Amino acid sequence: MRKGAKAAVIGSVFAVMVGGAGYGTYNVVSALSDSGGGSGANGPAPLKSGPPSGEEVKETTSRFFAAWEKGESVVAASLTDNAAKAEPLLTSYAQEAHITGLKITPGAASGTTVPFTVNATVSYDGKSKPLAYESRLTIVRGVTTGKALVDWRPSVVHPQLTGMDDTLATGESSAPPIEAVDRDGKVLTKAKYPSLGPILDALRQKYGDAAGGEPGVELVVKHGTAGAADTPLLTLAEGRPGRLRTTLKAGVQAAAEKAVLRYGQSSVVAVQPSTGDVLAVANHRNDAFNAAFQGQVAPGSTMKIITAATLIDNGITTADGPAPCTPDAMWEGQTFHNYKEMTDPGATLAQSFARSCNTAFIKYTDDLKADSLTTEAVERFGLGRNNWKTGVQSHDGSVPAVSGPDMAAALIGQGQLLMNPLNMASVTATAMTGTFRQPVIVPQSLDGRELARARGLSDSTVRQLRAMMHRTATSGTAAGVMAGLGSDIGAKTGTAEVAGQAKSNSWFTGYRHDVAAAAMVQDAGHGSDAAGPIVAAVLRAGG
Repeated sequence: MRKGAKAAVIGSVFAVMVGGAGYGTYNVVSALSDSGGGSGANGPAPLKSGPPSGEEVKETTSRFFAAWEKGESVVAASLTDNAAKAEPLLTSYAQEAHITGLKITPGAASGTTVPFTVNATVSYDGKSKPLAYESRLTIVRGVTTGKALVDWRPSVVHPQLTGMDDTLATGESSAPPIEAVDRDGKVLTKAKYPSLGPILDALRQKYGDAAGGEPGVELVVKHGTAGAADTPLLTLAEGRPGRLRTTLKAGVQAAAEKAVLRYGQSSVVAVQPSTGDVLAVANHRNDAFNAAFQGQVAPGSTMKIITAATLIDNGITTADGPAPCTPDAMWEGQTFHNYKEMTDPGATLAQSFARSCNTAFIKYTDDLKADSLTTEAVERFGLGRNNWKTGVQSHDGSVPAVSGPDMAAALIGQGQLLMNPLNMASVTATAMTGTFRQPVIVPQSLDGRELARARGLSDSTVRQLRAMMHRTATSGTAAGVMAGLGSDIGAKTGTAEVAGQAKSNSWFTGYRHDVAAAAMVQDAGHGSDAAGPIVAAVLRAGG
């Protein structure tokens, strides 16, 4: 997910960070004959164009597989549309990954795409194990050569190679294995909690030595992204795992895993407001990106929690003070509307908050300084200093100082703001208790790391924020989702429109007893449509 902005829209901008390899430059060096080249008496023959034929797909695939099986990486790379990237990875397949005895069996082609199975052996230091997996490749027409070529991407070599700079390697693991357990000692495995996989890998990479284990021998994916943990693929020799206690709660984690499965591209985080402990984190995505912790997108109207606190703390209005809701609001030539048509010129801040009226907040733009929202987010809610130490890689939010239409957009969670579910769960926890407690997934006692600090909120501001969030959860935009969760509840919905998407992105944050949770779902509609049910399920499991 990356940042984006769309002014004069309802809700907030949500620009999604997606993984995907782009086409490289066509740099083909081939000593092999090619039916598309040649020259005659009248000069060079014209380059072929259009999609490769079935015969070209079959021939190119066969030649590529044959060269790969023989370990002829230069020849195999020359049959791709990016030889400069393909050759080093194909070379490392045998040399660094120690994969031998390669046998590739193609499946039936679907157009220009050919699935295939790989059977081989991984051998290292006298230890060997069979390796089997499935992948696929696509044949495209070379732009500069007209030849039929393999559309190069690392996932051709192995489906777990998702980044353009990912590689395979076999050897002693870079970190000893861990046995991660929850706060009550229950073992957390990838098999039982699939979306924890990348997080458990990251915990192993960072805390494997501290947990006291001994490394084994593994075939792993080494990711090209800075700071990314290795992804184990095959264990040749078991290491001895060290026990690592996390702050997670198995029951809440299970509920989070189940809840996100209902919606694609969804993420959720639950924290314990009284401690800052992360109780659950789950992602349901088509990549391994931990969007729940590392996402950087505008949060929609869930941001109105911070905006309301800013208005209260700067003496501009109160929960019972005026916040007129008009059909639209003009700011420096830009018109802002509400998600749904609503008008209440006599509305209070609490009423406009519960209805999620955008114009009621935008009308206060003139009363704030360019850095008012930034100061509130940083000093009261602990956001934006890039100093959270959760135990794994995370983004701690960004609320830059802006003016003009950007300020108006920021007040309703649009524009240049960057948040993720971890940030918004923490915001809700701070609004609920008045104390900022930096979220952690590994207890601070393990390594003594210094956690982020912030002033927090006054008792008066907390009372008003809780009253507004409770009203939203019981009679406002979140009422339907939060029904049946008891009386000690609060919530805020968010809707984020993004250019090019059929639906808005769905945001929701809420609390129940000593659990605060936040979720986001891409291209899923209003906050109550998708993110809301996820949060409600997690809060229900939290007790």
